[in-house]
Amino acid sequence: MNKSKVLEFFNAEELVKKPVHVIGCGAIGSNVAEQLTRIGVEKLEIWDFDIVEPKNVTNQNFKDGDVGALKVDAVEEMCKEINPTMKIRKHKSGIKAPYIVNGYIFLCVDNIDLRREIVQANANNPNCIGFFDFRMRLTDAQHYFAERCKEDQVENLLNTMNFSHEEAAEATPTSACGVELSVCYVVKSIVCYGIANFVNFCLGNIPKQMIIMDMKSMGVTAFPM
Repeated sequence: MNKSKVLEFFNAEELVKKPVHVIGCGAIGSNVAEQLTRIGVEKLEIWDFDIVEPKNVTNQNFKDGDVGALKVDAVEEMCKEINPTMKIRKHKSGIKAPYIVNGYIFLCVDNIDLRREIVQANANNPNCIGFFDFRMRLTDAQHYFAERCKEDQVENLLNTMNFSHEEAAEATPTSACGVELSVCYVVKSIVCYGIANFVNFCLGNIPKQMIIMDMKSMGVTAFPM
């Protein structure tokens, strides 16, 4: 992959020394993997047990031809179409206890309980660098960041998770037949903010701990918590 458009601004080979984990390869995770690839990250670990369904094509980074494939396989193929030298390690059964992973953790699963357990499990893991968390509904979405070695940031992140998966599901708009509603521009927009936050962090700039956006009002707020 020719990196001349980005290399002088962000040299991932020099700046990203630890493993990058994309946990969950659905709407958020598939787009995170694409953008990480395009900014020059050469190695990814991707986690998901699910397959691509027809309804996923509208808001996830998949094509009709991916339907029926494992999401990790489809994401690997997409990334290698962008960068053929990409090295990807696939975890086809998803993440399981004890949830300990090293490096950068992108939390892209659609279960808040699992996200909380991953953060708690790695809060004292010296080989974990930081957590990049994403959440979304229909037109609004949030991105949260916590540097693992900063106890207050991890505590703040965990405090934003004080609700259950069931409560989150109740607050998510659904169709008449019970399908969760989601549109691609909300997904891609919050992922852009999260990847920009990751880049800023790797460059030594101060990242935002929370970014809130609403595509209905076209409002964005970013600040430390």
